[in-house]
Amino acid sequence: MKLTDRGLRDSASWQAAGIALPGYDRTAMSEATRKAPIWLHFGAGNLFRAFPAMCQQKLLNDQMARCGVTVADSAGMVDKVLQPHDNLSVVVRLCPDGRMEKEVLGSIGESLRLLEDAPRLQDVFCQKSLQMVSFTITEKGYRLTDGQGGYADDVEHDLMAGPDFCVSYMGRVAAMLYRRYLAGAYPLAMVSMDNCSHNGDHLLNAMLTMARSWEESGVCQKGFADYVSDPSRVAFPWTMIDKITPRPDAAVQEKLLECGLEDMGGYVTRRGSYTAPFVNAEETQYLVVEDAFPNGRPPLECAGVLFTNRETVEKVERMKVCTCLNPLHTAMSVYGCMLGYDLICAEMKDEDIVALIKRLGYVEGLPVVVDPKILDPKAFIDEVIEQRLPNPFMPDAPQRIVTDTSQKLAIRFGETIKAYEERGLDKSNLVLIPLVLAGYARYLKGID
Repeated sequence: MKLTDRGLRDSASWQAAGIALPGYDRTAMSEATRKAPIWLHFGAGNLFRAFPAMCQQKLLNDQMARCGVTVADSAGMVDKVLQPHDNLSVVVRLCPDGRMEKEVLGSIGESLRLLEDAPRLQDVFCQKSLQMVSFTITEKGYRLTDGQGGYADDVEHDLMAGPDFCVSYMGRVAAMLYRRYLAGAYPLAMVSMDNCSHNGDHLLNAMLTMARSWEESGVCQKGFADYVSDPSRVAFPWTMIDKITPRPDAAVQEKLLECGLEDMGGYVTRRGSYTAPFVNAEETQYLVVEDAFPNGRPPLECAGVLFTNRETVEKVERMKVCTCLNPLHTAMSVYGCMLGYDLICAEMKDEDIVALIKRLGYVEGLPVVVDPKILDPKAFIDEVIEQRLPNPFMPDAPQRIVTDTSQKLAIRFGETIKAYEERGLDKSNLVLIPLVLAGYARYLKGID
């Protein structure tokens, strides 16, 4: 069995292997996507394919959409992972009861390389039909500054050179947004789906910084900055996304090979991350989005996406990032590495580690969580501790989670400390947050 449009014609083999196929005409979907794109996404990695792209697939399966998603990524990702498989992927959901739910993702209607396909990307950006441009490029992707607080060299170049000569990621995106402005100043939603606080503001800041600098230098038309800063024309909604998506695992690949699938080998990007034609992920998923889409949007609420207001998104994000998941993940990963564990699920058999994250969540964090109402904080922690982290079929490692911890401490633990101060609570009750900070200092010494 080959993961191509031609290979899918033998539907009986896929059915016998227990792999669900797209329930729509992919040729018609791809044609509609190219003709009148509605959704452009930057970053076709594991999280996007396992979650947002699958939401659009549900709409296509249910005949609630005609178009798929246009994706943009590096040449390596497009040339080595997507296009050799006709933009198809296999999504494998690893359930706590041992089931592997396998489905072919077919909702990517067009894949484009960031540099080599720049003219086509610009054309997509200028289409009046385009409703949203979304991103899963990690928090670093929006950064304009270097480690010393000044602008990074490529960003500084773009601020001076203008939209025709951009070399930085955010500069190129801003240049495409400028072309949309020139084409008719059509409305659009710019949607960060990355796991960082107030993610829409990070994207807005990058676009506005470019726009204002270009206007001041006279390298773009006056009015572009007003267009970017007008939420009735360009919106930058906040979002909260939650789905554990480890790197493609060799054991999952072996299972797919046993089913008869060929060519499931992966690709190592120039940044050292690993991706493949298949994605393995947990079953649980949440996507909460501020409903700010001036040009309309796909009915993704019919695929499980929760649309709400900005205040609620912030409460959900703080609930997850500051208390109910991310601090627990970081704490157990710091100590997991020092204690010699290489799987999160194996750590969940260690009574001390379980006691650590339970106290962090229930005792130290939960008292200062603001209930967002749309999700229940205690039930969220219950699900994390009882189902998600102990899942023995999720090949997630503390070594992955602990990466870049220095950039995560302030939000994942500092916000709880600040909340105790603001409410006049006794900070001497915070016993394990200091222990995590001490543990991280020890971890940095490389001593187990």
